[in-house]
Amino acid sequence: MKKENYTISVYTENNIGLLNRISAIFLRRHINLDSMTASASEIKDVFRFTIVVKLTEDQVKKIIGQIEKQIEVIKAFYHKDEETIYQETALFKVASKLLFEERQIQNVIKNSNANIVTVTPEFFVIEKTGRRREVEALYHKLEPFGLMQFVRSGRIAITKEKMHISKIIENFGMETA
Repeated sequence: MKKENYTISVYTENNIGLLNRISAIFLRRHINLDSMTASASEIKDVFRFTIVVKLTEDQVKKIIGQIEKQIEVIKAFYHKDEETIYQETALFKVASKLLFEERQIQNVIKNSNANIVTVTPEFFVIEKTGRRREVEALYHKLEPFGLMQFVRSGRIAITKEKMHISKIIENFGMETA
Protein backbone atom coordinates (compact mmCIF):
# COMPACT_ATOMS: atom_id res chain seq x y z
CA MET A 1 0.00 0.00 0.00
CA LYS A 2 1.02 3.56 -0.71
CA LYS A 3 1.86 5.96 2.12
CA GLU A 4 -0.28 9.11 2.18
CA ASN A 5 -0.77 12.09 4.45
CA TYR A 6 -3.47 11.50 7.05
CA THR A 7 -4.92 14.00 9.49
CA ILE A 8 -5.88 12.27 12.73
CA SER A 9 -8.39 14.05 14.99
CA VAL A 10 -8.49 12.80 18.57
CA TYR A 11 -11.30 14.02 20.84
CA THR A 12 -10.39 13.67 24.51
CA GLU A 13 -10.95 14.69 28.07
CA ASN A 14 -8.28 17.15 29.20
CA ASN A 15 -6.08 15.05 31.46
CA ILE A 16 -2.44 15.42 32.42
CA GLY A 17 -0.14 12.95 30.70
CA LEU A 18 -2.44 12.09 27.79
CA LEU A 19 -0.30 13.91 25.24
CA ASN A 20 2.69 11.89 26.40
CA ARG A 21 0.83 8.59 26.10
CA ILE A 22 -0.51 9.42 22.64
CA SER A 23 2.91 10.45 21.36
CA ALA A 24 4.36 7.23 22.85
CA ILE A 25 2.03 5.22 20.57
CA PHE A 26 3.81 6.74 17.58
CA LEU A 27 7.25 6.49 19.18
CA ARG A 28 6.93 2.73 19.83
CA ARG A 29 6.15 2.20 16.14
CA HIS A 30 8.92 4.55 14.94
CA ILE A 31 6.37 6.81 13.23
CA ASN A 32 7.39 10.42 12.69
CA LEU A 33 4.75 13.10 13.28
CA ASP A 34 4.65 15.80 10.60
CA SER A 35 2.76 18.03 13.01
CA MET A 36 0.68 17.92 16.17
CA THR A 37 -1.58 20.57 17.65
CA ALA A 38 -3.90 20.56 20.64
CA SER A 39 -6.82 22.87 21.33
CA ALA A 40 -10.29 23.16 22.72
CA SER A 41 -12.90 21.64 20.42
CA GLU A 42 -16.40 22.68 19.40
CA ILE A 43 -17.72 20.75 22.42
CA LYS A 44 -17.54 22.08 25.98
CA ASP A 45 -14.82 20.39 28.08
CA VAL A 46 -13.64 18.26 25.13
CA PHE A 47 -10.20 18.81 23.65
CA ARG A 48 -8.87 17.92 20.22
CA PHE A 49 -5.48 16.77 19.08
CA THR A 50 -4.78 17.19 15.37
CA ILE A 51 -1.94 14.94 14.23
CA VAL A 52 -0.50 14.69 10.71
CA VAL A 53 1.35 11.52 9.66
CA LYS A 54 2.41 9.83 6.45
CA LEU A 55 1.31 6.19 6.61
CA THR A 56 -0.58 3.51 4.75
CA GLU A 57 -4.29 3.23 5.48
CA ASP A 58 -3.74 -0.06 7.32
CA GLN A 59 -1.13 1.58 9.55
CA VAL A 60 -3.36 4.56 10.35
CA LYS A 61 -6.26 2.24 11.24
CA LYS A 62 -4.02 0.37 13.72
CA ILE A 63 -2.84 3.67 15.22
CA ILE A 64 -6.45 4.83 15.65
CA GLY A 65 -7.24 1.57 17.46
CA GLN A 66 -4.33 2.08 19.84
CA ILE A 67 -5.23 5.72 20.50
CA GLU A 68 -8.85 4.81 21.27
CA LYS A 69 -7.66 2.36 23.95
CA GLN A 70 -6.59 5.33 26.08
CA ILE A 71 -9.24 5.86 28.77
CA GLU A 72 -9.51 9.63 28.25
CA VAL A 73 -9.95 9.33 24.48
CA ILE A 74 -13.57 9.72 23.42
CA LYS A 75 -13.09 9.08 19.70
CA ALA A 76 -10.39 9.28 17.05
CA PHE A 77 -10.88 9.81 13.32
CA TYR A 78 -8.55 9.87 10.33
CA HIS A 79 -8.94 11.67 7.02
CA LYS A 80 -6.98 12.08 3.80
CA ASP A 81 -5.92 15.58 2.75
CA GLU A 82 -8.69 15.87 0.16
CA GLU A 83 -11.29 15.21 2.89
CA THR A 84 -10.18 18.16 5.03
CA ILE A 85 -9.75 21.89 4.93
CA TYR A 86 -6.42 22.69 6.56
CA GLN A 87 -4.03 25.54 7.19
CA GLU A 88 -0.85 26.41 9.05
CA THR A 89 0.31 29.75 10.40
CA ALA A 90 3.86 31.05 10.50
CA LEU A 91 5.54 34.11 11.97
CA PHE A 92 8.69 35.64 10.49
CA LYS A 93 10.78 38.21 12.40
CA VAL A 94 12.92 40.45 10.18
CA ALA A 95 15.11 43.51 10.88
CA SER A 96 13.04 46.71 10.50
CA LYS A 97 15.63 48.52 8.38
CA LEU A 98 14.91 46.02 5.58
CA LEU A 99 11.28 47.10 5.41
CA PHE A 100 12.37 50.60 4.46
CA GLU A 101 15.67 49.93 2.66
CA GLU A 102 14.70 46.88 0.59
CA ARG A 103 11.66 47.68 -1.56
CA GLN A 104 11.71 44.09 -2.80
CA ILE A 105 10.74 42.73 0.62
CA GLN A 106 7.49 44.72 0.52
CA ASN A 107 6.64 43.06 -2.80
CA VAL A 108 7.43 39.61 -1.37
CA ILE A 109 5.03 40.24 1.52
CA LYS A 110 2.29 41.61 -0.73
CA ASN A 111 2.61 38.87 -3.38
CA SER A 112 2.45 36.10 -0.78
CA ASN A 113 -0.73 37.47 0.84
CA ALA A 114 1.08 37.78 4.16
CA ASN A 115 0.42 40.43 6.79
CA ILE A 116 2.70 42.63 8.85
CA VAL A 117 1.44 42.27 12.42
CA THR A 118 4.03 44.27 14.37
CA VAL A 119 6.60 46.93 13.55
CA THR A 120 9.18 48.18 16.05
CA PRO A 121 12.38 50.20 15.49
CA GLU A 122 14.39 46.94 15.65
CA PHE A 123 12.19 44.40 13.83
CA PHE A 124 8.90 43.69 12.15
CA VAL A 125 6.82 40.49 12.23
CA ILE A 126 5.11 38.95 9.22
CA GLU A 127 2.25 36.47 9.59
CA LYS A 128 1.41 33.99 6.85
CA THR A 129 -1.51 31.56 6.97
CA GLY A 130 -1.87 28.94 4.28
CA ARG A 131 -0.79 25.50 3.14
CA ARG A 132 2.64 24.26 4.16
CA ARG A 133 4.07 24.79 0.66
CA GLU A 134 2.93 28.45 0.74
CA VAL A 135 4.58 29.02 4.11
CA GLU A 136 7.76 27.32 2.92
CA ALA A 137 7.78 29.39 -0.28
CA LEU A 138 7.63 32.61 1.75
CA TYR A 139 10.38 31.30 4.02
CA HIS A 140 12.68 30.74 1.03
CA LYS A 141 11.91 34.21 -0.33
CA LEU A 142 12.61 35.90 3.03
CA GLU A 143 15.64 33.82 4.00
CA PRO A 144 18.12 35.83 1.84
CA PHE A 145 17.11 38.98 3.76
CA GLY A 146 18.12 37.38 7.07
CA LEU A 147 15.43 35.99 9.31
CA MET A 148 15.85 36.88 12.97
CA GLN A 149 13.27 34.27 14.01
CA PHE A 150 10.82 31.87 12.39
CA VAL A 151 8.08 29.68 13.84
CA ARG A 152 5.35 27.63 12.20
CA SER A 153 2.30 26.07 13.77
CA GLY A 154 1.20 22.53 13.19
CA ARG A 155 -1.73 21.82 10.93
CA ILE A 156 -5.18 22.83 11.99
CA ALA A 157 -7.94 21.09 10.08
CA ILE A 158 -11.66 20.55 9.85
CA THR A 159 -13.38 17.91 7.78
CA LYS A 160 -15.51 18.62 4.76
CA GLU A 161 -18.06 16.03 5.92
CA LYS A 162 -19.91 16.05 9.24
CA MET A 163 -18.10 14.03 11.92
CA HIS A 164 -21.04 13.25 14.25
CA ILE A 165 -18.82 13.73 17.31
CA SER A 166 -21.64 15.43 19.26
CA LYS A 167 -23.78 12.28 19.09
CA ILE A 168 -20.88 10.12 20.20
CA ILE A 169 -20.27 12.39 23.19
CA GLU A 170 -23.95 12.37 24.11
CA ASN A 171 -23.71 8.58 24.25
CA PHE A 172 -20.86 8.98 26.75
CA GLY A 173 -23.14 11.16 28.86
CA MET A 174 -21.03 14.29 28.41
CA GLU A 175 -22.62 17.69 27.90
CA THR A 176 -22.20 19.24 24.44
CA ALA A 177 -21.78 22.91 23.74
